[in-house]
Amino acid sequence: MDRDHPPQTTAALGRRAVLALAWPIVAAQVATALTGVVDTAVMGRTGTKEDLAAVAVATTVFSFLYWSFGFLRMATTGQTAQARGGGRHTEVHAILVRALALGAALGVGVALAFPWLQQGALGLFEAPDDVRTRASAYMVARIGGAPAALTGFAVMGWLLGMGRTRALLVYQVVLNGTNAVLDAVLAGALGWGTAGIGAGTAMAEWLALGVGLWLVRDGLRDAASLRASLWQRDRWAALFTANRDILVRTLALLASFGWFVRSGSLVGVAALAGNQVLLQFITVSAFVLDAFAFVAEKEVGEAVGAGDAGRLARAIRVTGELSLAAGLAFSLAFAGLGGLVIDAMVADVQARGVARTFLLACAVVPTLGMPAWLLDGVFLGATRGRALRNAAVVTAVVYLALDSLLRPAWGNAGVWTAFLGMYVLRAGTLAVALPALFRAVRAAGATASPAPSP
Repeated sequence: MDRDHPPQTTAALGRRAVLALAWPIVAAQVATALTGVVDTAVMGRTGTKEDLAAVAVATTVFSFLYWSFGFLRMATTGQTAQARGGGRHTEVHAILVRALALGAALGVGVALAFPWLQQGALGLFEAPDDVRTRASAYMVARIGGAPAALTGFAVMGWLLGMGRTRALLVYQVVLNGTNAVLDAVLAGALGWGTAGIGAGTAMAEWLALGVGLWLVRDGLRDAASLRASLWQRDRWAALFTANRDILVRTLALLASFGWFVRSGSLVGVAALAGNQVLLQFITVSAFVLDAFAFVAEKEVGEAVGAGDAGRLARAIRVTGELSLAAGLAFSLAFAGLGGLVIDAMVADVQARGVARTFLLACAVVPTLGMPAWLLDGVFLGATRGRALRNAAVVTAVVYLALDSLLRPAWGNAGVWTAFLGMYVLRAGTLAVALPALFRAVRAAGATASPAPSP
């Protein structure tokens, strides 16, 4: 048994401790979200609504493609935190090496298969030929970064599981800061259009991977001594089982978001472009609120590893309080200031009109979506992939049916109504699995506790 140190014991989790862990993640997530804002603003100010729509289509394809492998980040975080909480520090290092190897292999595979993947992906969108051509230029330019992007997921997951959020901030600032600068230069100043956006992102992904490997170098120093634990069949089986369920969950959620973009395209190019602008608002809020979900992953993972149900409850409550406060703040900010931001970002009158019309629907999302985002973190930290998978599949099926009913009758208003309903479905389907999680942790804690003295 790989228990070379006692399980971690910590004082009761407080709000200050959560904020200390969360603020670097917030900064890192803002940097990530702002990259999408920069891309949208560059195309919105220097291009046409067709360019903006092309970026919407292409980034949706890459989000679907890359985050299909988001289990590399998610499973690595939960497994690392649980191993750390249980005092199994040899396994902590072995998890890193396994995740890096798997990420690199999958990234190379994606790059090699991309010509076929691209053809099928673009066929899913009802977009004009000129939009598809511009989206294709972005995709061809970006795919070279696939091995770096997927290996980077493993780096991020391990840093989060270790609670090294400041190191994660460094990684994300390098990735997204470089990305924003290169996109502005290549697409804006040099006029490369959508291809410039894609090329800038790929270059940034490789630079960030180099920095990320340097940040986790301490976890790689003993790689040679880990040979025995690295290739244990049961550990790889556990990794693939967790990854399989999280993969299905991620595909179901990405299908839902891809459906939202597709539904906008069915309404019209202006709706597709306007919805893309509003998605940047949602992305910013989701990335910031995910900081509290990431802290929940780490804290819940350690609580599960230690078999401590009280610590689990405290982690959910404290991160939930702070996440709700942040969600309300975003909703108020979007409702009050969103119109000014839209006017600054978008020159096309039709796209701007759509974005302004549905701004209030967008403003509801940070508060409505907060429980779903936080519960995602809870179940990822607990590595309860089956609960995540089942909740996501049910949500996707009901959401697609709801959108199919509402969009033909209400147009873009139906698209947004169904989209808001999706967040309620996500939270509800995860909440019903919470009691079983607590029962399992209590049982594990009782088994691990020594029998009382007679």
